[in-house]
Amino acid sequence: MSFFKKLKEKFSTNEQETDVSEKYKEGMAKTRGSFSSKINDLVARYRKVDEDFFEDLEEILISSDVGVATVMELIDELKMEVKRQNIKDSQKVKEVISEKLVEIYYGDDDEAVEELNVQEDQLSVILFVGVNGVGKTTTIGKMAHKLKEEGKKVILAAGDTFRAGAIEQLEVWGERVGVEVIKHNAGSDPAAVIYDGVQAAKSRKADVLLCDTAGRLQNKVNLMNELSKVKRVIEREIPEAPHEVLLVLDATTGQNAMSQAKTFSEATDVSGIVLTKLDGTAKGGIVLAIRNELNIPVKFVGLGEKVTDLQQFDAHAFVYGLFADMLEAE
Repeated sequence: MSFFKKLKEKFSTNEQETDVSEKYKEGMAKTRGSFSSKINDLVARYRKVDEDFFEDLEEILISSDVGVATVMELIDELKMEVKRQNIKDSQKVKEVISEKLVEIYYGDDDEAVEELNVQEDQLSVILFVGVNGVGKTTTIGKMAHKLKEEGKKVILAAGDTFRAGAIEQLEVWGERVGVEVIKHNAGSDPAAVIYDGVQAAKSRKADVLLCDTAGRLQNKVNLMNELSKVKRVIEREIPEAPHEVLLVLDATTGQNAMSQAKTFSEATDVSGIVLTKLDGTAKGGIVLAIRNELNIPVKFVGLGEKVTDLQQFDAHAFVYGLFADMLEAE
């Protein structure tokens, strides 16, 4: 069975899968509009697959923020696959491209989607890090809603005590999704807020504590010291925690998001990435660059403004979102 047929079958077999594919299709309209039209134009220009074809494809992938190192690797693999399958027709290369994009992300086509590390038998602590303006507080609010819908008791800790309005913004989200927010006054020690959050979550028998942190990035030393202090406080109370350190990045900033990811992964043990505003960019290839070049999984993506638009990342659904028009035309 061809890869495109497998994708179509996967996302039409049950209601839940269809719902996921529709969210990706809708949320990735900008990226698809740019990427698919360029790929279609390329295929229309070239009857046969030659060196010029691959050079133009390389340019398209780089302009989609897939990342230079990842693009070079992908082009080499595509050339080998085209040779192996003896593909002459440029139309057939589209399917090979889609398959290779999934492989870059998973390494193995059948690998499972990365789940959020939520403990079953004790309080789970999830730390959110990232610079100001990437949608960190909004992501925490949406995550709280998602976990609450799954039957979890959630508490938020307003550890971003330095950004004007950050505490109030988290409180608004707390009210909106119906979860308690632990806070101190603006300018307070973030580690003290997180400590109180842990104590409150324990005493109220919460399942998950979501912790906001400051997003200042003047220099790595300050960032490292602050995050280390917060982590020490958490570890002292719950030795295995934090169970996740999620780095929130804005997909619309492209390669700038890559440099933020590098800085934060040097400063703290980032276990996963939440890529916000994927619906607002034509350069969704950044997902693949992050995974391939930093080896950090993208665990969630933001596909819209609604509270339900924070989606677990699935590379198959991502590729479906990229190629939906082509798939439906088949």
